[in-house]
Amino acid sequence: ERIYAEFPDCAMLRRHPAPPPSNFDPLVKAARQQGYTVEVDTGKQLADSLNKATDPKRTYMNTMLRMIATRCMMQAVYFASGTIEEPLFRHYGLACPIYTHFTSPIRRYADVIVHRLLAVSIDADSTYANLVDKKHTEKVANNINYRHRMAQYASRASVNLYTHIYFRGRKRDETGYVLFIRQNAVQVLIPKYGLEGTLFLRSNNKNDLANLEWVFDEEEPSQTCGEVKVTLFMKLLVQVYLDTSDVQHEKLALRLVDPVIEGFSVPRTLEVEEDKGEGKREGEEVTKNNKKLKT
Repeated sequence: ERIYAEFPDCAMLRRHPAPPPSNFDPLVKAARQQGYTVEVDTGKQLADSLNKATDPKRTYMNTMLRMIATRCMMQAVYFASGTIEEPLFRHYGLACPIYTHFTSPIRRYADVIVHRLLAVSIDADSTYANLVDKKHTEKVANNINYRHRMAQYASRASVNLYTHIYFRGRKRDETGYVLFIRQNAVQVLIPKYGLEGTLFLRSNNKNDLANLEWVFDEEEPSQTCGEVKVTLFMKLLVQVYLDTSDVQHEKLALRLVDPVIEGFSVPRTLEVEEDKGEGKREGEEVTKNNKKLKT
């Protein structure tokens, strides 16, 4: 508020646009299926609803609800205050009308700009032309936003690379939880490794004998094959392996082990003794890799 009052055209601020209501449909459906109601009119209502949606018997339920909520969100961005109208300054995730970053100038350039503006506003430092130039501030903000996106992409690519290296030549049967249900696949969270994989239910090959009849219920949502019904947050046992059929596009792949569906599920993998000292960091990896609400 201080730097905006002193520099209404060139203050470096951060905003988080409110997502369209339709973005929250997957979250509302998931919560309703688990017996909870999620209010999404404001960021505070959403936070309060998620805090209440807990069940000691289902360790990962709240974590998965928060992961779904994160993916409903818009990206938070830096901007120059003079480039948009004040009502658009709001930060939805933090439920506040005006916000900026200030506490980490050693790792964020936006914080450096804010420190400089604040120093000028309290007569602790002198200004310079670019600092109070709206167009220059907006150019810097756009570049910071771009670099942040590129850093996120690099981070994800690094995780994918080392995940592929780890699973090359290996197969593991691991506990997973259904995070999303699509028309032809389910997205599975594997807490032990803090990663997600896609379990495809149908093959593109029409002659594939594993192409069983799956019934997709988009409203619930669920997938049903015979007597087996797959619902959100359902616990599965999946076989995790690296698909190297296309050497230029290797990918992590999943097969269903349990529940057993004849003609679709695969047998359990023989357990291989893991290296001593390889701790099971189940839970810690989920927290580490879970995408938090952008601030």
